[in-house]
Amino acid sequence: MAVFTSAPTSLCLLRLSAIGDCCHAVALVQAIQRQWPQTRITWITGKIEARLLDQLPDVEIITFDKSAGWRAYLRLWRQLRGRRFDALLHMQAAMRASIVSLGIRAEYRLGFERERAKDGQWLFTNLKVEAKGEHVADGFMGFGRTLGLIDTTPRWHWPVTPEAQAQAAKHKDKRPLLLICPAASKAYKNWTAEGYAALADHAHKRGMKVMLIGSPAKMERDLAARIEQLTANIDENLVGRTSLPELMALIKAASLVVAPDTGPAHMATLTGTPVLGLYAHHNPARTGPYHCRDYVVSVYEEALLAETGKAPAELPWRTRVKDEHAMKRITIEQVTAQFDRIYHDQVQKAE
Repeated sequence: MAVFTSAPTSLCLLRLSAIGDCCHAVALVQAIQRQWPQTRITWITGKIEARLLDQLPDVEIITFDKSAGWRAYLRLWRQLRGRRFDALLHMQAAMRASIVSLGIRAEYRLGFERERAKDGQWLFTNLKVEAKGEHVADGFMGFGRTLGLIDTTPRWHWPVTPEAQAQAAKHKDKRPLLLICPAASKAYKNWTAEGYAALADHAHKRGMKVMLIGSPAKMERDLAARIEQLTANIDENLVGRTSLPELMALIKAASLVVAPDTGPAHMATLTGTPVLGLYAHHNPARTGPYHCRDYVVSVYEEALLAETGKAPAELPWRTRVKDEHAMKRITIEQVTAQFDRIYHDQVQKAE
């Protein structure tokens, strides 16, 4: 049974991290706004994630800075003192988020069902959301069904500012643009520098402009530098040189994004840009680029079978491959073949 048969006055969404999961959650926020435009939405999120989510129209963003330790909780609870929401959407099954939730007053406290919850999240909620569908974004839309939303098909519309568009335009020319985001936040999710260099050479032969993107983290900058040492076909290296709004505009302007399981792959979902995802550790059916799961190069099942002797259906939903070298199972031939398929499906069509 739906919690609300008419529009609630206010909702609080709690999702602190990461960029990719926050991108998935945007679909729920926008579904709420379509059905109940008068409902006030407050989103509590992490410091980095807030830099992106601040662009969402008509959503109050409250930042939780985990680097401040216990002071971060006290600061947030003081900020929320005296406020009460019709419902809390507790969308992060992690103890840090559950502790944050202690300072959020709401009659209805929605959380994941036991199968998808962890770290005791079920102890902090009073309504359990039934997740339908294997993908994280579909699971998030279960919160919408519980609230009373009629249309819970994940859809995204991202407002790119004119200022960010102008910045992105400086990097465009007449060639279709390929953005390679070589690194994830965890190094074991990264493909090889040799593989990315070979892909850059392949894309250059197809007449594409090739750019590297990513965060300022040393690991990401080092990987980008290594790629540049291996090929002369990187037109620009913007790793660590763009703000999140600028990066979003650049992704929107691109013809294709290539990335492992990391934020920019899911930022591309917000803008409708095609993504070639590279997966070994997580099931792309669960965490892949939502509209481009058919374009993924995945060795997840192969690596999982080698590690456990079992198929994904025989193991828990969250099971990840632990072999730190699993991404090396992805071959250059697999990636270039998928690239050519996408190029003919998407890039040439757009020219």
